[in-house]
Amino acid sequence: MKGRRTAAALFVDILAVALFVAIGRASHHHAETVGGFMSTLWPFAVGLAAGWVVAARHQPWRLSAGLIVCVVTVAVGMVLRVIAGQGTAVAFILVAVGFLGLVMAAGRTLVGWADPAVRR
Repeated sequence: MKGRRTAAALFVDILAVALFVAIGRASHHHAETVGGFMSTLWPFAVGLAAGWVVAARHQPWRLSAGLIVCVVTVAVGMVLRVIAGQGTAVAFILVAVGFLGLVMAAGRTLVGWADPAVRR
């Protein structure tokens, strides 16, 4: 059961980051190319991996671990964006934390709710 919850939480997190990037690029009217999507995605993908490493000693499907993953994903992602010359803005950081935090928390809540072992 724990393996399935962990895999589901990881899937939710990957989906959250991909949706964040896709929605962000679309809202700024960027022509969507694989290269453009990947150039925006990679800092957050690295951040997500770092977040999972940091949260690995916790039960990754738990809400508290999801919050750790969210904060590390955004922090590392923004630092890497600055290093790569992609830039950040306070509003962008707030939107990233809000969107990713909400989706990651909601995903973990649904993962827990859908697992019969957790509902007992």
